Amino acid sequence: MFVPGPFASAMLADLGAEVIKVEMPRGDPGRAYVPVQFETENRNKRSIALDLKNPAARDIVHRLVRDTHIVVEGFRPGVAKRLSIDFETLRKSNPNLVYCSISGYGQTGPWRERPGHDVNYVAAAGALAFPGQWLKAPARSSLPIADMGGGAFAAVAILAALHEGKGACLDLSLFETAFFWAAMRHSLDPGVDPRAHIFPVNDVFETLDGKRLTLGILEEHFWNNFVQLAPELDQERFSTDALRRENGNALSQVLSDLMKQRTAADWLRLCEENDVPVDLCVTPGEAARHPQLVERKAVERGYAAFPVWANGRRGGAIRRRTPKLGEHSREILVELGFDDGEIAAFLKSGAVGAA
Repeated sequence: MFVPGPFASAMLADLGAEVIKVEMPRGDPGRAYVPVQFETENRNKRSIALDLKNPAARDIVHRLVRDTHIVVEGFRPGVAKRLSIDFETLRKSNPNLVYCSISGYGQTGPWRERPGHDVNYVAAAGALAFPGQWLKAPARSSLPIADMGGGAFAAVAILAALHEGKGACLDLSLFETAFFWAAMRHSLDPGVDPRAHIFPVNDVFETLDGKRLTLGILEEHFWNNFVQLAPELDQERFSTDALRRENGNALSQVLSDLMKQRTAADWLRLCEENDVPVDLCVTPGEAARHPQLVERKAVERGYAAFPVWANGRRGGAIRRRTPKLGEHSREILVELGFDDGEIAAFLKSGAVGAA
C-alpha cells in the first residue's frame, strides 16, 4: 500500500506518536515509485530496514512490538500470517496491542485476495458513477479518495481503540471506505438523480486568460449578488433554484461563455467586491503562499501541517524530515537492548539492512 498506511501513521506522527517505519532492505517501493508522495507521507518517522522473511528478524519484531501501542500493516490478506507478524502472533508479545490491517477489499469475503488500487476501489464502490461538473462526464479526482480516506478512517479507528484501553484487531477495507463515502454523498437509492449533488452555478469555469475559476453559488443571495455583475442572467428561466436546475444545461453554457469574457483577476476582484464565493484553481505550492495559510501557519518545515488548531494553537508538529532507508536501524536496535555483537550478526545475516 503506497498511501493508506503511511498516511494514517503520518497523521498519528504529526500528533505526537513515535512512529517507526519498517521497510524491506531494498526499501519501500514508494520511495522510487511515487517519491513526491513518499516524502510528504513519511515525515516525523524513523526507518529501520528488516528482512521479515529472515528468521533472525523475528526477535527484533517481537521486541519492537513489546513496547509498542500500535501496528499498522498493508499487506494483502494472509501475507502477515505467513511472515509471523499477524495479530494473533504479535499479541503474545503485547496483549494490549492495537493492530490495524489495511487492505483493498478486507480480510474476509470473496474479493479478499483480489488485487486493486484506488481507482478500482472508487469505481467498484459507485464513486465514479456520477459527474462532478454539470456538463462533464464522471472523472477521477487527482486525490486518491479511497487510499487517503482509508488512512484517515484507520487513524480514527486506532485512536478509538486506544481510548478503550485494550487490544484490538482492526480490519479496514479501502473498497468499503470508498463505498461509505459514495453512499453518504449519493445515498443507496438506485434511482437517485445523478445530478442531485451538483449545481450549474457551483462549478469550474475557464476565463479569458485560460485560467480556471470556481464559483460556489448555492444560496439565493449569492445568486442575486452575481446577477448584479452579469445582468444577462436576469432571466425568468433562471429566477429560482428549481428553474436553474431545470434549465441547468442552458445556464451552464451561458456561464461558460460569460466567464470567458473577463480575465481571472477581473472576476476575482468583482466577485470578492460583491460577496460572491469564488476561488482560483491553483497548485498546493501556490496555495501555500496564500496569506490565509501563512497566517494560519499551515506549512511547517516544508510540509503541510495537521489541519486542526487546538486551544488557539496549531495542532500537531513537524519534528523531523522523511528518513533515509534504514537511517535509524542501529539506533532502534540499541534502544531495544541489542549489543554491538548482536547488531553485527543481524547485519551479516541480512536480517537488518544497513543505512
